[in-house]
Amino acid sequence: MTIITPKRLQTLGALAAAAALVAGLAACSSSTEAAPADTGTVTVAAFSNGAGTETKIKVSAIEEIRKTLPKKVLDSGKLTIGIGALPSGFPPLAFTGDDNETLTGAEPDLGRLVAGVFGLKPEVKNATWDNLFVGIDTGATDVGFSNITDTEKRKEKYDFASYRGDNLAFQVKASNKWEFDNNFENLNGLNVAVGSGTNQEKILLEWKTKLEAEGKTLTVTYFPDNNATTLALNSGKIDAYFGPNPGIAYGNKLTEGSANPTRTAGIFSGAGETLEGLIAATVKKDSGLAQPIADAINYLIDNGQYGQWLDAWGLKNEAVKKSLVNPPGLPLDNN
Repeated sequence: MTIITPKRLQTLGALAAAAALVAGLAACSSSTEAAPADTGTVTVAAFSNGAGTETKIKVSAIEEIRKTLPKKVLDSGKLTIGIGALPSGFPPLAFTGDDNETLTGAEPDLGRLVAGVFGLKPEVKNATWDNLFVGIDTGATDVGFSNITDTEKRKEKYDFASYRGDNLAFQVKASNKWEFDNNFENLNGLNVAVGSGTNQEKILLEWKTKLEAEGKTLTVTYFPDNNATTLALNSGKIDAYFGPNPGIAYGNKLTEGSANPTRTAGIFSGAGETLEGLIAATVKKDSGLAQPIADAINYLIDNGQYGQWLDAWGLKNEAVKKSLVNPPGLPLDNN
């Protein structure tokens, strides 16, 4: 079993690469409004190699939402969906499927469902993390669905439509009955592994300080890679692993039916105790796309497709009740 921790991809920063991306992503348009695409069904978790459960979800074009789209997007007949998963991807959110061709994962799948509500053909473009934003900035990409956290800093350039909680999780052996119960006091006496230099390490060390002030203990342990963390969890050397919820959901899925199954023993917002961290569809500021995307996501929530999508990828514990346009994001001092 492998615990996968989604990581932001490294900055390339080369102007030539950015220029090539812009040229390759240039969106086409027509002089007349395109007819609604014959969407009908979106297959989510296709070619996922066990990371998700392949599910066919019915979705139809909704005219009252469709007509609110900017004319440029409507005329093009397609929704260009940006993903920042190069070079290696990050299961279960975005990665190349086992057909070695299809870009699968929870993120591109939600983009395809939103395109279905719009009656547009989904065109998924994979790039590096930084070049994903180049595409949005230039208008070559309509929207980024790529595990992008809503932050106040990013709002200076982008508009958001939230669709998933930005959660951390505790992973334990399936035989371990311990639960976090959203109470750091329950960590007393445990040995918990965490990635060095991560947001979850910062939170865990804050809890450790609070526990020690009460005369209690929490041991924080580090390992060089995911395999070492897995071995430590399976052998009982550590009690739990604290990391990004999607990666832990993926790890749990891979261990189903194995000799060492794991489970999630609780989640916690990546934004901390006082703010709900949110993952959001990201569009160029004042592009006119944020509200239609939020409306499409809310249609999917109200009509059950959103729940089917989450179930297919094992992410039910990241569900939101409603998609919001530009909700409060991580503050400027925590981006």
